[in-house]
Amino acid sequence: MERRSSSVTRETGETKVTVKLTIDGEGVFEGSTDIKFLDHILSLLAHHAIIDLNVEAKWDLKHHGVEDVGIVLGKAVGEALGDREGIARFGYAIVPMDEALAEASVDLIRRAHATVNLGLAGQNVEDMAVEDIVHLLQSFTVSIPAVAHINLRYGYNDHHRVEAAVKALALALREAWRREPRRRGPPSSKGVV
Repeated sequence: MERRSSSVTRETGETKVTVKLTIDGEGVFEGSTDIKFLDHILSLLAHHAIIDLNVEAKWDLKHHGVEDVGIVLGKAVGEALGDREGIARFGYAIVPMDEALAEASVDLIRRAHATVNLGLAGQNVEDMAVEDIVHLLQSFTVSIPAVAHINLRYGYNDHHRVEAAVKALALALREAWRREPRRRGPPSSKGVV
């Protein structure tokens, strides 16, 4: 069976980001963004979605870099999915991380929408701004394009909240893009995605 892979580069006056990924991978993350918590998020996403992911990123300001990592990662997933025929399309997961509980729902239809409610209390999680974490998840999912709802049910440790949310998103994506052997054509009653 053909492995779904892609390589996407985005270069602007502010950033240069390259993402290489294989959806049907082994869960390996390589590369560095120079933001340790962002690398942690990407590693969690790769491991739990069981994708192989390589990210190389350079930028002027962190916010620009985080946004473009999200955009390029989303475009790489969209490209690797191709025509999306034969996939399950929908995915849902609920994940605990110690005291935190998060859920994610994904529809891999070609419409862009992201609702991200993490209830983060601080200004930063480790070396990453809270607003950049939310922006990363939004930029990623709308660039696939896909519909995603990522919600924290409860939890008080911001690190755990983000980990639970990213793991839930990874599992929901893995479920949504799995091949459905009984499906013929696009996963929509309209005949197109």
